[in-house]
Amino acid sequence: MEKSISRIMAEFAVGLKYEDLPKEVIHEVKRYLYDSIGCAYGAMGTKDVTIMRELYEEMGGAPESTLIGFGSKLPAVSTTLVNSLMIRSLDFNDIYWKEDPSHPSDIIPAALSVAEKVGASMKDVIVAIVLAYEFEQRLCEFAVPGVRERKWHHATLTQFVSPIVAGKILGLTVDQMVNAIGINGCHNHTIGCPTAGKLTMMKNTVDPMAVQSGVVAALMAQKGYSGTEAVFEGKEGFMQCFGEGWAMEKLIGDLGKKYKILECSMKAFPTEALTHTHITAVLNVMTKNNLDYSDINEVVITTIARACDILFDPHKYRPESRETADHSLPYCIAAAIVDKKITTNSFSDEKMKDPRIWEVIDKIKGEASVEFEKMFPAKQPSKAVIRTKDGCEFSEYLEYPKGDPREPMTQEDLDNKFEALSTGKLDAAKIAAVKEVIFNCDNLSARDFMEKLTV
Repeated sequence: MEKSISRIMAEFAVGLKYEDLPKEVIHEVKRYLYDSIGCAYGAMGTKDVTIMRELYEEMGGAPESTLIGFGSKLPAVSTTLVNSLMIRSLDFNDIYWKEDPSHPSDIIPAALSVAEKVGASMKDVIVAIVLAYEFEQRLCEFAVPGVRERKWHHATLTQFVSPIVAGKILGLTVDQMVNAIGINGCHNHTIGCPTAGKLTMMKNTVDPMAVQSGVVAALMAQKGYSGTEAVFEGKEGFMQCFGEGWAMEKLIGDLGKKYKILECSMKAFPTEALTHTHITAVLNVMTKNNLDYSDINEVVITTIARACDILFDPHKYRPESRETADHSLPYCIAAAIVDKKITTNSFSDEKMKDPRIWEVIDKIKGEASVEFEKMFPAKQPSKAVIRTKDGCEFSEYLEYPKGDPREPMTQEDLDNKFEALSTGKLDAAKIAAVKEVIFNCDNLSARDFMEKLTV
């Protein structure tokens, strides 16, 4: 190649301007910002967020940027991690899943926190968010098979994107941006165990850590620190270490011709992405046929092989934490059968002790389908068969979940989700005010914007 991969990415990032963005792209950024801020409000009281917030508030430091909702002022490096964890904590933020899965909104705090630090505008933030989605989603298609199939976590992708997002806000030159990518790309390869077997708080933390590290890398590059330019394609670089199978055009082809954010998905449920079509199918069967959990004799979920591997392993039948429960398809299906809905409360300590769930959960089986595997990721097929104690059988087949670009979340859906997540933190007037601020943020500074999010 005439230029390194990181240089091609850096040149596009440095050159992108707000004026280059189509109106629908800018509007979509605001929709994802709205969705992400709602997720952050919903996570204000979670144990992982509380621990991380207390840790960083105890460390203190320069009051450069703001913790979402709380209003605390801390160094930008600190707020990046805490705010990213807040967005990620409930597993309710966006999802893009091709060869690899990822949650591009995890990276939004890299733009917001650095923008506060340097006094940038929300127009600058919007451009940086576009870059976050653009390169994170492209990286989800770069490895064939994906890095997740090679036993690595998608934070391995985020390490290359977060320094671009922070670097754009800092106004890095192309050379500095190349260095930032090289700095961060040398040390954030994340193994797959945070999302395998019995899950812990690290499930939601490894990606925010890669985001925080990207901010540090961009700040280092701004001061003249050098990083490996050929971090992707060079000797012992990312591609050589991870093996064969790379779709180069997917990563760097046709940059600027269309924007990947328009292809991302939102979540209708606070659960692992591969559960969504199955949850919807089961809820449809339960409600259409007026079934009760006590009617159930057997539930068979037909899905792709990787969903069986991730979501039906033995730990998932007896989850002991929210992190494991929202990645357990048996638990999610059992909760949906019992309550005929899935909300953040479905994973509370109280709900996880509900005896009705444990009465149902062992009746739920998973079957892998070769046919379904061939359809993925273009489709996320599910077949749910529910057999009742009186010998009846009901089934539902779906190919993609609510929130997919083919069945997008409407503004009403988003409003309902935001309201549910922020209830108890914001009153109706404040909810309306925050929505107004987000969808009309173009002429605000990042500092004014973040101030208006404090509860």
